[in-house]
Amino acid sequence: MNQPRPIFGTTIFDGSQARKGYALNRMCFSFNDAANRAAFKADEEGYMRSYALNEQQSAAVRGRDVLGLLAAGGNVYYLAKFAGILGLDVQDLGAQQTGMSKEEFKARLVRQNDQPAATAG
Repeated sequence: MNQPRPIFGTTIFDGSQARKGYALNRMCFSFNDAANRAAFKADEEGYMRSYALNEQQSAAVRGRDVLGLLAAGGNVYYLAKFAGILGLDVQDLGAQQTGMSKEEFKARLVRQNDQPAATAG
């Protein structure tokens, strides 16, 4: 069986990462409920403890470190809920993942969008 080729700067979300990030993703899923979002904002440390986040996960939450959250087992779909609490959008997350400013990232998306699609030969 072929192993996927690593992509620089990318954490592959597989079964191992899912197990590693279960508590973090469970916490982020809880943010679907407005009362839980408010509880997190009122006491982030207590809220993280109530979901038994490990130190790597807690440090990434404290640091608002998206790449750290992914490395700690976070799934981007659940992390989007956390990002929403912080007032971040998908472009903010993409900028963090690529090491660009949000403006640079948006410009890159526009450039990529302006390129003609490849045609079949």
